[in-house]
Amino acid sequence: MSSIVRPYGDTTGDGMVQLSFTLPVAHDKRAEGAAAQLAAKMGLDNAMVVHSKAIGTRHTFFVVYGAARHLVNLDEVEVVERDYPLLSPKEVNEVVKERLGRKLCVVGACIGTDAHTVGIDAILNIKGVAGEKGLECYRELRVVNLGAQVAVPDLVNRAIDEEADAVLVSQVVTQRDAHLHNTREMAAAFREALPPGRRPLLVVGGPRFDERASAELGVDRVFSRGTTPGDVASYLVHRLVASQKEIPA
Repeated sequence: MSSIVRPYGDTTGDGMVQLSFTLPVAHDKRAEGAAAQLAAKMGLDNAMVVHSKAIGTRHTFFVVYGAARHLVNLDEVEVVERDYPLLSPKEVNEVVKERLGRKLCVVGACIGTDAHTVGIDAILNIKGVAGEKGLECYRELRVVNLGAQVAVPDLVNRAIDEEADAVLVSQVVTQRDAHLHNTREMAAAFREALPPGRRPLLVVGGPRFDERASAELGVDRVFSRGTTPGDVASYLVHRLVASQKEIPA
């Protein structure tokens, strides 16, 4: 199988893609022409505006369909692969109980002005996500969910008070890279407050994070969209508990 691929739309290799964007122009024919021109400058051949809708009086939303000129070399794609075994809740509980000898403490929060708790709740709450229960249902994990809009100093102090093994932070708001600024601020605060041997594992997640950016952001792990409670629980066990010997694969 070739490692060089091109987008597939109507027929194999036709390169057809669909993209959406908003322009700060009123909804009229001129606006549609501007959208088609932008798509052409982005490298789409025979770009067609297949949908447009006014957003107020000065903005227009577009969906454009056209053929991309570019190819993708799969051999050059860089991603973060899961480098630890995925465990069931039962296996997580057994490993923590056997090797840690106490409950593993996890403190979670949305920091800064971010009020979107859907991500942190999906991982922590018993209800979980997509039929998979959150970390609160793991009997050997002690979960402290601080909720939304938690100030970084408050998070650090609470993590110290709880003697947290791991801190999970969800960031959904990304305007002006707020998720990146907040994450760097949090990492710096923990580095200042605790020596390396006493710092909790720092884990961040959200739909706009790049999973390759953990070192740049000063955290131990970055999770992006599609992450499940099982992914997070297995990672915590791998990093905090299971390094002593092999665990089930």
